Amino acid sequence: MKRFRLFLTLVASGALSLLFTASSVGQGQISAPMGQREGAQMGPGGPPMGMAPMGQHAALDPTIKSTTVSLGIVHGALYEPVASNEKSHIGVLVMHSDADYTYFSACTELSKRGYTVFCAANSGAGLDRTVLDAKTALAYLRARPGVRKVILFGHSGGATLMTAYQDIAENGVKVCQGPEKIIKCSDYLAGLSPADGVILADANWGNAEMALFSLDPAVVSEDSGTNMDPSLDLFNPKNGFNPNGDSDYSQEFIHKFQKAVGKRENALIKTALERLAVIDAGKGPFTDDEPFVVPGGDSGEMNNKLFAEDNKLMSHTKKAWPLLHSDGSITTEIVHTVRAPEGGKSSTPSYFGGAMHTTVRSFLRNNAIRVTDDFGYDEESVYGVEWTSSYSSPPGNVQGIKAPMLIIGMTGHWEYLAAETIYGFAKSTDKSLAFVEGASHMYNTCKQCEKTPGQFGDTVKTLYDYIDGWLSKKGRYIASGQ
Repeated sequence: MKRFRLFLTLVASGALSLLFTASSVGQGQISAPMGQREGAQMGPGGPPMGMAPMGQHAALDPTIKSTTVSLGIVHGALYEPVASNEKSHIGVLVMHSDADYTYFSACTELSKRGYTVFCAANSGAGLDRTVLDAKTALAYLRARPGVRKVILFGHSGGATLMTAYQDIAENGVKVCQGPEKIIKCSDYLAGLSPADGVILADANWGNAEMALFSLDPAVVSEDSGTNMDPSLDLFNPKNGFNPNGDSDYSQEFIHKFQKAVGKRENALIKTALERLAVIDAGKGPFTDDEPFVVPGGDSGEMNNKLFAEDNKLMSHTKKAWPLLHSDGSITTEIVHTVRAPEGGKSSTPSYFGGAMHTTVRSFLRNNAIRVTDDFGYDEESVYGVEWTSSYSSPPGNVQGIKAPMLIIGMTGHWEYLAAETIYGFAKSTDKSLAFVEGASHMYNTCKQCEKTPGQFGDTVKTLYDYIDGWLSKKGRYIASGQ
């Protein structure tokens, strides 16, 4: 503990700049949403200054128009069909928990199919703050002339934000302040207005869960990314790693690795809670928070994810589900991944490339989730996770959501299997689950996954045509008589 506290002190000066950008603000410290201002028509030049867009800004389909929007701290673009139609009264809010989604594919793909779509960037200041950002964005979209229904659209980590928002909006702050939660949400999240539905398209298991899955159990001491146990290093060829892809770990190593991940996760939570108690007692190095650096804890694309290296893990669903094919057909079957092996190398020794740079409060709120002694995952599921111990957890959040829900997984990536997990916990009576064959995490066709060129067709079209069919089904958001 003394070494860990010394390490925190040493990195404090370098981490302070992250304190207010990577962390959730503490209870009672969230300011009210800022004012609203609409901008001019968007040109071909791209996003407003200072924004980092998700995807490329391209020439718009002539059937749609876009307008830049600034709502104080929330910025984005409104996409609308030029000619109103029976679908344009349905508004779709697209927002991620961290990234700028102003130019995400859903913006143009859904608007050209007739919907009013608001794609936005949030403040990136932690879950409590971004939930308020979503509140601001949803209120703007619902106030648009002609918009009568608003649907939340969450991709990847956007599922954490959207399910947390909807759960709290439907049930009040009591759902994120219960005794089971590692840390309670702010009272400022009271009074959210619920959306009319939720779409989760290649959601991952959650921001907290992805941090768990990315935790390197080979780290021996919390003050070093270079002091590692080679017997727990997933990038060690002696353990079954293949740097060219197609790694094959033994069941003995998999079990040992996962057990060590769970043990380290719970130990980090214990340490962070102890530090929080010191801070709250006024005895910490700062009055509100302090840096919290986790060696080998960065939840980047491949970092320390066993299943990204060994394709037998997370390889198929438990049950048979609708699988969408490029020719428009839908089969019902056990859904297998078509993803290609990853390969790579350990980033744990790197401070900037492998460590999680956060704060005590932010770690507990955004990145921590409790696990049991039998935590692990196999070919078809994740087990031993206390899903409701964090509200940064879609499988926990959807247990309180009653609004209609559509969940879709992309078989060209390993996050696709989260769709079945989330669907299994969802309590909505109107819920649907499907998978897109050969789609990557960003919905594009996974070319390296194809056995023959063109095998999976245009997966972007396949996905959004299916979403269109779900949204426009008569009786859901469009009256049966229309």
